[in-house]
Amino acid sequence: MALTSPSRTDVNRTAILARLGGQGPASRADLARMLGVSPALVTQLTRDLLAEGLIEELDTSTSQGGGRPARMLGVVARTACAIGVKVVADHVAFVEVGIDGSVLRSATEPFDAMSPLATSALIELARTFIEAGGDNRLLGIGVGIPGTVDEQGIGVVDSTQLRWNQVPLGASLRRALDLPVVVENNVNALSVAERLFGQGRDCADFLVVTIGTGVGAGIVSGGSILRGRAGGAGDIGHIPVAEGGPLCQCGNHGCLEAFVGESALVATAVRDGVVNDGADIRDVREAADAGNAAAVRVFDDAGRLLGRTLAGVVNMLDPELVVILGEGVEAWDHWSPSFEPALRASLVPGKRGVEVAVETWQDDRWAQGAAALVLATPFDTHGVAGEQGRLMRERLVSSAGVRP
Repeated sequence: MALTSPSRTDVNRTAILARLGGQGPASRADLARMLGVSPALVTQLTRDLLAEGLIEELDTSTSQGGGRPARMLGVVARTACAIGVKVVADHVAFVEVGIDGSVLRSATEPFDAMSPLATSALIELARTFIEAGGDNRLLGIGVGIPGTVDEQGIGVVDSTQLRWNQVPLGASLRRALDLPVVVENNVNALSVAERLFGQGRDCADFLVVTIGTGVGAGIVSGGSILRGRAGGAGDIGHIPVAEGGPLCQCGNHGCLEAFVGESALVATAVRDGVVNDGADIRDVREAADAGNAAAVRVFDDAGRLLGRTLAGVVNMLDPELVVILGEGVEAWDHWSPSFEPALRASLVPGKRGVEVAVETWQDDRWAQGAAALVLATPFDTHGVAGEQGRLMRERLVSSAGVRP
């Protein structure tokens, strides 16, 4: 895909701000090298950012090779920030991030997603976190949800994990907090963070695969997140892998998640006598760590099935990189021995060399992904974020001290 496609350009503009904000002033040549794009594209993008008042030209740098000194660029909107929210069934994680994506502060609070007052409780938790912040200019709020979101800028949520059906979360948060809000599937949000700040910075085509309470994937193609018709692309946890298999929380039988999600692994461990009723995934992991053969087999079977299923996804999408993370990677030592052989053996020959990177899991990483949506939204020329994108862009320009 061409580097100059509109959606790819949007992410690169955000990446320029992130690099200048996080690593200090840089020349155009430095930016081209760091982002892995052409100098001509960087010149085009920085020209737009200069015109918008978001970056500024600074003093020239001394040339190392005796050539003409390079003009340095720096961020103007240094105090701009975004808030990211990760919502799961029993808790909410918040982060405030700077324009460079660095986490400025974070908090985790208990939460009951099944409560009839869940939306009101989330609003109060968000308000408390916002009020505890400093003087940074808040661009908006990004929310990551384990489910399907119709449009980022509207934010109507369907989630089997949270038992939410057509919840107008975006509108409720915007009305109560008087701030721009975007809502997205949590793995898609995480994929934006990986593209801007993580291992996907140098890849245009990669997968982000999460394992834990559920199984999901974010698909990045040509530098853009693929959402599908209604935001549900990448829902690999509901690939049917066995006819007549166990009941999945989605209502179907034999889904991948019904075999390798946390509740499924615990149920298998209980059935095999590894742990007693009432145990959780930590108990199963500790049993495997202690060398319990039946516990090791629980993860071994899960790793093999995940590897074979993911091979089918890789064969179809042809990514350069697969990033695996989520709560489940805490037990990756037990998944890996069967996952790797199953994956490689099921890939077509030309794709067997695909790189797989496993990242250490941190809860606030998910919330950072939601905040990354806010940082990328001002450059949303496709209108995915709708009116919220326009409002966030105005706030970003305003924080730079220029008129929108």
